[in-house]
Amino acid sequence: MKPRRVGMARGYEEMDGANVPRPPGSTATVGGAANGADSLSGGASSPQSPVSPPVGSMLAGAAPEFELASVSVVPDDTYTVTQAVNALGFGWFQVKLSLCVGLCWMADSMEMTILSVLGPALHCDWGISRYQQALVTTVVFLGMMLSSTFWGHLSDRYGRKPALTLCGVLLFLYGLLSSVAPSFGWLLLLRGLVGFAIGCVPQSVTLYAEFLPTKQRAKCVVLLDCFWALGACFEVALALAVTPTLGWRWLLGLSAAPLFIFAIITPWLPESARYHVTSGQNDKALNTLEQIAKDNRRPMLLGRLVVEGPSGSRGSLKALLGSSLRRTTLLLWFIWMSCAFCYYGLVLMSTELFGGKNKTIVDGAMRDDGITIDCQPLATTDYMDLLWTTLAEFPGIFATIYVIEKFGRKKTMALQFLFYAGCVLMITVTEVRVFLTIILFMARGVIAGLFQAAYVYTPEVYPTALRSVGVGGCSALARLGAMATPYIAQVLFQSSIWSAVTVYGIFAACASVACMLLPYETRGADLAH
Repeated sequence: MKPRRVGMARGYEEMDGANVPRPPGSTATVGGAANGADSLSGGASSPQSPVSPPVGSMLAGAAPEFELASVSVVPDDTYTVTQAVNALGFGWFQVKLSLCVGLCWMADSMEMTILSVLGPALHCDWGISRYQQALVTTVVFLGMMLSSTFWGHLSDRYGRKPALTLCGVLLFLYGLLSSVAPSFGWLLLLRGLVGFAIGCVPQSVTLYAEFLPTKQRAKCVVLLDCFWALGACFEVALALAVTPTLGWRWLLGLSAAPLFIFAIITPWLPESARYHVTSGQNDKALNTLEQIAKDNRRPMLLGRLVVEGPSGSRGSLKALLGSSLRRTTLLLWFIWMSCAFCYYGLVLMSTELFGGKNKTIVDGAMRDDGITIDCQPLATTDYMDLLWTTLAEFPGIFATIYVIEKFGRKKTMALQFLFYAGCVLMITVTEVRVFLTIILFMARGVIAGLFQAAYVYTPEVYPTALRSVGVGGCSALARLGAMATPYIAQVLFQSSIWSAVTVYGIFAACASVACMLLPYETRGADLAH
């Protein structure tokens, strides 16, 4: 900063590096402002020397004269991506991005929801055992776990957009091939490859969060879960319409349609401006910010775009366990693992409850037409009850939006884990179908909101250079919990309902404690640099 000139208002300092054109007739400038800057402190400026505000506040395409309310000062004539995104606000750019990312989430949700229907269908069609049903679910999450860190590295090194484009193409290809699998072994392989591609989907949240203004970030990321709930509801409705008549192969094939649409639109996805700045591509970042300004009909800030903080080691998994982030990372890994364990466990338990929990398992016993003796396909009432419990995600999302801003991220997640534990334990006290549906409705809403709250908190707590690999690492540990849950929800549940729900209750209670032990509360804070 230069010393104040004589006559400058108190507290006003000259800015370096001004590059805003001065109106004709102005003779002296202070960091790009005419000597009429006395008007900032209430003094009058002459008609021949109109005020030209400092560059950091200067808006492209604006007239030389400004209302004082529009004038602000950005030190050293620089601004960061965070300042630009906050200044340009929420508008049509974010709406378009919401639809693109939402479609990705919808496709992911459909691939996950189909697991609760595919197991019973394969049991009837191919006569697979309970352990084999659990393996169909486990192999998908195994692929997701093995690939999450890979996609995180790819996103941090080459960008979010290329990773999501490749993800969309692979998901559609393997999803379609799964529908024509000739044997159980081939189906396992192809579903594992589907899981490998799905491991990239959390990077869409990273991309989305990096384009959201601070004030709208939490609400928008939580609202993104509406697309997940929509995908889950659509998959249940599609299964009701297709599976009883055309079978599970048609269900797998038709479920790949949203993936095809997403793969087509990915070339129009914007690349993260934060990624471009962090990787030294400021020109590309400026182009993206100018596109935001154009779409949102806001004037673009002029000045020099700078990196928000030290870039550090991009994409370094080792950095996640450094002294400053070790505690946060380990707690988040356990929270995400518990969240996935509880969420997918509830989805699978719902199918077991509605599909007939008193069936006698006689593995290998076949009728002349090739159908297993114990086969009991899901009836229309079963699908409708599954649909009702899936619809619970919508009120769960909106309740989370309110609570997460009022009480903060940590307390919200802790309370939701405790409420979920209470709900699943209530499953053992009644066998009345209506009451079971209500209990599952409440539990599904809470755990859905909890999952999205974790997606809000995690990108906020990691710096830009480690954000993708941080989210990817958490996603990988979440898949570890999801891999284990079929053996509780589908195998142990058949022998002892009480034992199964107790396991879920204990995990939820421990995760609630882990939420309160997190060292940082990110409510109202900008994304970490």
